[in-house]
Amino acid sequence: MSEFQVYMVGGAVRDRLLGRPMHDRDWVVVGATPAQMTGQGFVPVGRDFPVFLHPKTHEEYALARTERKSGIGYHGFTVLASPDVTLEEDLARRDLTINAIAAPADWTGDSAVFDPYNGQRDLQHRVLRHVTLAFREDPVRILRVARFAARFHDFSVAPETLALMHEMVAEGEADALVAERVWQEMARGLMEDKPSRMFEVLRACQALAVLLPEIDALWQSPQAGEHLLHMLDLAAQLDAPLPVRFACLCLQLDPALVSTVCARWRVPNDCRELAELVVRERNAIHASTALDAAGLLSLLERCDALRKPQRFEQALAVCECDARSHTQPQPAPYAQRERLSGILQTALAVATAPIAQDAARRGLQGRAVGEAIAQAREQAIAACLSGRG
Repeated sequence: MSEFQVYMVGGAVRDRLLGRPMHDRDWVVVGATPAQMTGQGFVPVGRDFPVFLHPKTHEEYALARTERKSGIGYHGFTVLASPDVTLEEDLARRDLTINAIAAPADWTGDSAVFDPYNGQRDLQHRVLRHVTLAFREDPVRILRVARFAARFHDFSVAPETLALMHEMVAEGEADALVAERVWQEMARGLMEDKPSRMFEVLRACQALAVLLPEIDALWQSPQAGEHLLHMLDLAAQLDAPLPVRFACLCLQLDPALVSTVCARWRVPNDCRELAELVVRERNAIHASTALDAAGLLSLLERCDALRKPQRFEQALAVCECDARSHTQPQPAPYAQRERLSGILQTALAVATAPIAQDAARRGLQGRAVGEAIAQAREQAIAACLSGRG
């Protein structure tokens, strides 16, 4: 590729400069045409702008490009990819200065980088700052800044960047965001080390009131808002999966509002189902120490725990985050999680096939067979509670 220049850009350069693990590498190609790329064996994959896969590594190589705003929302811009576009012009369209640093293709972290927008300075000072006013051309960047705040939680958002995000929201840019992109960024933010920061930043620029007014309304009671932030961070500390973290986000909403949020942003079924389940059964799970064997079996059945034990375990994790977040700054143990998990295992250990066979020999069918199995499970739970199990 001697006739044009290749640079490593974006997160890979940023993370190496921060001393963090470097995952996916992104590349920008300056001075090339699509024909030259395909002539070298690169496979075109970009729909909106020229992106190619390396014939051996399958990493993405994008032609240097500029973007010009031509409408509202994520799709409201025109892309120009040309051999005449310089590296500095390509970096100018990027979101944050810390992501607008380029390095030679053979860079090992020791030599100089190309940093026309002072990204290294902002890395040193722990600041998330937009590169140029081109930032406002893509409203997804509002979510990206909030997500980066959750990842780099010791970074602050530059006041001028926060002001620009606020202006974009006021101009209706956040209203034009498409569901898939919102959920993608929200899910990634929830999975960061300190997800509370994402929602703090979205509140600060008033984007939360547009994207998730149901969640934003929780701050009508500051205690409810703080409880939400504590839950999210505790879920992260417990390394909880995405469905648990999303359920924590929705836990203080009415069931109808959970369904509304999930429909608006096309939330995946596993996240939606867990959130709806926990909102409905949270109080019963918290109060489960007062239930007898019949009540415990009823709780398991309402939660469909016998058929979906993993989801029930996730529901217990959400309830643990809820309970322990009320005891900040020293979270207390949540005894219900281990207890209910053990009771579920007791119920699952009941051998149902012999019971069904015995019921059939006695002429029982359909619902009566199910009642016989439920009775056996209730007896097993009762024995467990009394210490005989």
